[in-house]
Amino acid sequence: MDSHKSRIKSFLARYFKGRDVIDDEDIFASGFVNSLLAVQLVAFIEGEFDVALENEDLVLENFQTVDAMVSLIERKRTQGPEEAARVTGQATGA
Repeated sequence: MDSHKSRIKSFLARYFKGRDVIDDEDIFASGFVNSLLAVQLVAFIEGEFDVALENEDLVLENFQTVDAMVSLIERKRTQGPEEAARVTGQATGA
């Protein structure tokens, strides 16, 4: 989990030059995040942590803070195939 935080913070540090991001700080309210960075952040999380984010995951609350992003990553990594199918509305066959 701390590894996740440090990797997210390293990514954000490229854009928050000279400023440390606090784990529970709302990065959108800080004014540093625009729509392009938001898209890059989603792509970073999917690629860096090998998770597939669904449309339902793309809500502000999941990306507002480093803590929220870590929670999202952990949720996606522990989600089994049945849960993933239910969340995305796909049938698993039967």
